[in-house]
Amino acid sequence: MSELPISTDDVIAARQRIRDHLTVTPLRSYPELDETVGRGIRLFVKHENHNPVNTFKVRNGVSFMTALPERDRARGVVAATRGNHGLGLAWSGARLGASVTICVPVGNNPEKNAGMRSLGATLVEDGADYDASALVADRLTRERGLTLAHSTNNPNIIAGAATLSFEMLEQEPELDAMVVSVGGGSQAVGALLAARALRPSMRVYAVQAAGASAAHDGWHAGHPTTVPSANTFADGLATRSTYTMTFPALRAGLAGFVTVTDAQIADAVRLLLRTTHNLVEGAGAAGLAGLLALRDTLAGQRVGIVLSGGNMDGATLSRIVRHEL
Repeated sequence: MSELPISTDDVIAARQRIRDHLTVTPLRSYPELDETVGRGIRLFVKHENHNPVNTFKVRNGVSFMTALPERDRARGVVAATRGNHGLGLAWSGARLGASVTICVPVGNNPEKNAGMRSLGATLVEDGADYDASALVADRLTRERGLTLAHSTNNPNIIAGAATLSFEMLEQEPELDAMVVSVGGGSQAVGALLAARALRPSMRVYAVQAAGASAAHDGWHAGHPTTVPSANTFADGLATRSTYTMTFPALRAGLAGFVTVTDAQIADAVRLLLRTTHNLVEGAGAAGLAGLLALRDTLAGQRVGIVLSGGNMDGATLSRIVRHEL
């Protein structure tokens, strides 16, 4: 799979850089969850929601910051986000002494905004959605001389994400499949690389929100795609385009790609809350929602999913608990 944008050596280097900052997250099984899913599927749940700032994105942030020359850290870093990428960078910047500027859309999740500010990040609220905020971040790199930490198109970001899949296969070497949610695709590319390096028979399936389906649509069409809007409460999945550093690998390596509705994601949030007693945000529950859509395909298999984040705001949680989504 020559399309992969990073190598196993890149992941090994990232693991060495982040090991003094982050601990290995748990991989757990839940019999009640297995019974509910049915079809003889055995689920293995990777708890990235137990990381600092409750997201796998902190791996990406630490991997990026620790690879950055000290002079660039001192000059400052800028990124666009709906929340978790910014939280990961802000946490890493605070730990490593880097100034962090985060561009978010107008009306972004206020709790995620507050979390980034509490870690010392400067927020720039501009743009209607993530893609518009990304253009603002690009402009600030030119105007202020900041270093861009793109949420997807950066090899050190992707290598950080890949460390979680390598951990999963070390914790459970006999996984038959993984189902991974896709916003930009760093998680899924990491899973593809881990499979190639550690378990070539393992298949990787992707899932995306139906209201923000650019990568899914492009995968099925066979070429990169942009969609006009990104409408989903799962803000970590709310992107309108594919990405040059991840799409070719997704196109070449995935065993399948499905979409799920917001209602299906909300069902998965409730199911995880009931069976694991973990609060997971929409993007973090999308892997389970995708697995439920793929139950017949995955019958009788050992399947890994990633609870990629737990940063759900109170208002959205209330709507989900009341079955209003």
